[in-house]
Amino acid sequence: MKTRRFAVVVSALTALTLAAACSSGTNARSGSDGADGKTLTLASVDQGSIEDVIKAFEAANPGVKVNFTTSGADQYQAQIRTQLASGTAPDVMTVWPGNGNPGATYVLAKPGYLLDLSDQPWAAKLPEAFKTVAQYEGKTYNAVFGLNGIGAVYNDEALARSGLKAPTTWTELLAFCRDAKGKGTPAYALGIQDNWVTQLVLYALAATVVFGPDRDFNTKLASGQATFAGSAWTQAMARYQEMEKAGCFQKNPLGTSYEASQTLAATGKTLGIVQGNWIISLLKQKNPNGTFTMTALPATDDPATFLMPAAAGAGYGVNAKAKNRDLALKFVTYVMSPAGMKLFNEKQGSLPTLPGAGTTVDPGLKELTTFVEGNRTVPFMDQLWPNAKVQQSMLSGLQEVFSNQATGDEVLKDMDTEYQKGE
Repeated sequence: MKTRRFAVVVSALTALTLAAACSSGTNARSGSDGADGKTLTLASVDQGSIEDVIKAFEAANPGVKVNFTTSGADQYQAQIRTQLASGTAPDVMTVWPGNGNPGATYVLAKPGYLLDLSDQPWAAKLPEAFKTVAQYEGKTYNAVFGLNGIGAVYNDEALARSGLKAPTTWTELLAFCRDAKGKGTPAYALGIQDNWVTQLVLYALAATVVFGPDRDFNTKLASGQATFAGSAWTQAMARYQEMEKAGCFQKNPLGTSYEASQTLAATGKTLGIVQGNWIISLLKQKNPNGTFTMTALPATDDPATFLMPAAAGAGYGVNAKAKNRDLALKFVTYVMSPAGMKLFNEKQGSLPTLPGAGTTVDPGLKELTTFVEGNRTVPFMDQLWPNAKVQQSMLSGLQEVFSNQATGDEVLKDMDTEYQKGE
């Protein structure tokens, strides 16, 4: 296989230490040096949904100003830990649940970059499944406000215009792709120029192919009884490539950015996109009159076996060295309040993690809601992997698969190698 692109990220993850501040609790250092008490700095990947939350927070707190930046996940993950180590990180930042990437809870909490939020009133209310990935060594570091899923999201108008129906089995899916391509409108937009996007189709397939017959696969993987390369992950990987060969995606996915893929799906230049439910709000920004419907991505010919990836989405952590700690905690408390959570979830198109938020769920998410309520979901696969390198190996490896520089089996073997290194 060719040069691993995650080498730069891995390099940035080494040799960083931090003075211990993570275990002192949120009340230990209020009023840090440099605080003005009125300006909050925030870095978020929630493009399109964070803006209204910020406006509402500022309106509820006269005189307070939030200086925020948004960026794509790849750029953000490459920068945030360096910023934390150098003392230039914002007060509040996006943090992913679990341990799957360089901006995840375990990765940032372990060296002490995040403030312990265990004493915040919302922390004890998190359902157990969310606590597991929002905590590190029993302490809560991540305010996870939304539940997200991954599936096929269709542009309803474009689908109706094509005369095709959304596929309900794997066989139908391949025929759907061929028919859509024949009509000149590819089935699904795929923007894997941003390498985090590469995982989504694979996760959507693996949910059914891997975890359908074995819901305990992750436990077996952790105990050494299973491997990626020796399991049904090979089938999921093969089906991803089979979709590519069937013409499921537009030309040149590697040259298509996440942003460009949104435009393709929103404007009907593809019939849909395989993404997280958060994409619906972004598609509506580009096509305000459009309606979009999410379904499970067929991975077998038995719909009764379908599972969807669904788990806590990215939340917010507080910098252990936040210059405006009290204001940072106030912001996170607002995000986790019924008002903040309702605003965030409805804008982002996610489901609330706490009861009583009063969120109105987008009608396009009816099937996802049904799967969640029916316990037909599996966590995002990377959240329970032992280190961020496993995911990075997968992301860069998938880009190499699409550029014919690697095989699916080679990528899975590399993932095994990184997994077996442990934490």
